[in-house]
Amino acid sequence: MATTMFFEKTLTDKEANDVSIEMEFGRSSYYGESLIYLTIDGSSLILDEKAGRELCEAFSSLSAYLGYDKPA
Repeated sequence: MATTMFFEKTLTDKEANDVSIEMEFGRSSYYGESLIYLTIDGSSLILDEKAGRELCEAFSSLSAYLGYDKPA
């Protein structure tokens, strides 16, 4: 199995600074194909291709809606 991490960070709530989660995601080949893995607060899962595409599409749509897809 090979993994490539693309994101690893402790995310903290904007107002409640004492509320945070550990988040990591990337690519995994555990099942013999490149799939997205997510780890949140120590719980991990590997998404099937359909769910991975849906997640990426949702994040892309959110990014565009918020204007994050343009330089700051």
